[in-house]
Amino acid sequence: MKKTAALSIALTALTLSLTAQADVNVKLGSKERVTHLFAYPNNCNVICFRNWTLEQTVEHYLTQSVQRDGYSAAKIAVHNDNDVIYADITGVPDGYDKPLTALLDAGDLAYAGASKLNADNKFAYNWYLFLPLGMALENRKSVELLHFPPDYSLTQAQDYLFSATTDRWSELLTDNGIPKEQTPAYQTIIDIAPIAAPSNAGKDLENVYSYFTDYQTNMVKQLTQSAAGTSLPMVAFGAPVRAWLKQQYNVTVPVLGLASISPAGGQSVAVLGSNHPSYIWNAADKSNYGGDEAKADEAGLKVMGQDLSAACWQAGMGQKPTTDPAALLNQCTTNWQVTNKVETCKLFFTTVRKLTPDQAAAKCRTGEVSRQIKQLQKPLPEMKQTKL
Repeated sequence: MKKTAALSIALTALTLSLTAQADVNVKLGSKERVTHLFAYPNNCNVICFRNWTLEQTVEHYLTQSVQRDGYSAAKIAVHNDNDVIYADITGVPDGYDKPLTALLDAGDLAYAGASKLNADNKFAYNWYLFLPLGMALENRKSVELLHFPPDYSLTQAQDYLFSATTDRWSELLTDNGIPKEQTPAYQTIIDIAPIAAPSNAGKDLENVYSYFTDYQTNMVKQLTQSAAGTSLPMVAFGAPVRAWLKQQYNVTVPVLGLASISPAGGQSVAVLGSNHPSYIWNAADKSNYGGDEAKADEAGLKVMGQDLSAACWQAGMGQKPTTDPAALLNQCTTNWQVTNKVETCKLFFTTVRKLTPDQAAAKCRTGEVSRQIKQLQKPLPEMKQTKL
């Protein structure tokens, strides 16, 4: 009996080992298709910022994905066979090719939309089609709906998660108990405009959404469903994104407002409205208040409380998607806007105002905090263009 049990355990371990070390071979498509979908060549103006081949570029992004999925030992090899590009991936589970193939199929829809946009003379010379490459493909925890990626994420970093926006939100997730190395799993991004553009291009890009409807809805349907078939929570960042949700799914999600959408039959996705992650820099800008520092701090504290509450909800729902979204949101807002409002204040002054911890503590005496952040959910005035 003991021998049988030992053999069973050994076989189970062997099965898991083989599953984790499966060989996945993916046909990515023609050289022309892969060139389009992987934004190749990147930042080449006589001299290439990174002098990579197409195959090296694909390997770079696929390596980011497997690492963010937690498969640190995975290996990627990309090769060209008669102008057809293939990727061989080892050290990932069987079936890992499916979400990658689905992403590239959605990318075809984005490319078609961008081509039509250009044919209508509406695609600017300094825009780049940029899909959310390098994201976790399988082990996602939550989805972030954003406006568009900043151009430097592509031209400088070739990393979709390299931006002031994503860095700040990663810090807020960490403030809510998510280890730094795990935050990429929570930051699977869908941009409603899949175009890398300068940070001041937001207004211009608000006119392009209709060209990408098929891509947008396909991505929402695809990425809000986990590998296990459960629905993942989604956070909608910024006014343009929340307006798009209203237009596309007929739901209203103000900041810290909750809604549910059904991207596919039988699917129910909890959606939370949030400020844009970089909105706080504008909200706390003294020039918006005639140089009045106290008013700027008060506005910044309100946004900080809202953002910490939203990140708390995202962290909690990502860890346990079956949690009651409304009950969790109530817990999160109570935590950051009432129970731990002094900590909210300190985080604002250390991360936004760049004060030392001691200076922040001096600013955040309980009486002052009570006055400044007692109305955290009061609407803030319209600010100037948010930078990414």
